[in-house]
Amino acid sequence: MTDALTGNSRAITTNQNGIHDDLEKVVVKHLATPFRKPIAPFSEQTFAELTATVEAFLAANPSGQLILDSCCGVGESTIHLAAQNPNALVIGIDKSEHRVEKIEHHMKHKVSNFVILRGDLNDLWRLIAQANWPISKHYLLYPNPWPKAKHLQRRWHGAPVFSYIPKLGQNITLRSNWPIYVREFAEALKLAGFEPQVSDYQSDEAMTPFERKYWASGQNSTQLTCNFV
Repeated sequence: MTDALTGNSRAITTNQNGIHDDLEKVVVKHLATPFRKPIAPFSEQTFAELTATVEAFLAANPSGQLILDSCCGVGESTIHLAAQNPNALVIGIDKSEHRVEKIEHHMKHKVSNFVILRGDLNDLWRLIAQANWPISKHYLLYPNPWPKAKHLQRRWHGAPVFSYIPKLGQNITLRSNWPIYVREFAEALKLAGFEPQVSDYQSDEAMTPFERKYWASGQNSTQLTCNFV
C-alpha cells in the first residue's frame, strides 16, 4: 500500500502465507472456458483508434515491432521503453484516466514513438490478441496485487482474461514487490504449458514511480520473464 503524499510505501499486508490454495483450480477452469464477457463499446472505439495508429506505424515501418506496456500508470515506463527501443512503437495502457493524464510530468526523454491511452485490459487484451499484431515484448510492471486471499480472481493470473496473455506477444516481463504474486503468475503460466523464469530484480534506474517508491522504502522487486514462441 502506497502513501502518495509522502512517497513512503508500506509492505504488502496479506492473509496468504504462500501460493493460493485455489490457484490451480481457478486457472485450469479459465484456461478451459472461453471468456465470453461482451466487449464494451468504449473499448471497441479505443481499439479502433489504436488500430489506426498501429497500422500507420507498420505501414511506415514494415519491419517495425510493437511493445505493450500494460498497467502503465502515468506512462513513465512507456516513455523509458520508447527511449530504449527507438525502432518500436510502445503502447501504454492503463484503466485510470487520472493517471494517464499525468504523462506530461515524464517527458524528459524526447521521444515520440509511443502512445498512451486509457482502456480496459479485459477487453483490449482480447482485441489485441485477435488482431495478431507483431508485439515483441509485453511489460506488466507492478499491477495491483489484490493481496487479500478472497481477491485471487482479481489478480491477472486468476482472472478469466489470463488465457489471452500468452497470445499477446513473444514474451512477457512482470515485476512486483510481492513475491507471492510473481510465484502465482509463474505457476499459472506453467499450467498453461510455458516455462517462466523468476528472479530478483535490481537496476540503477527505476522505470515507474511505484518502483522508485518501493526501492526507497527498502522493498525488493521480483521479476518474471517468459517466452511464448
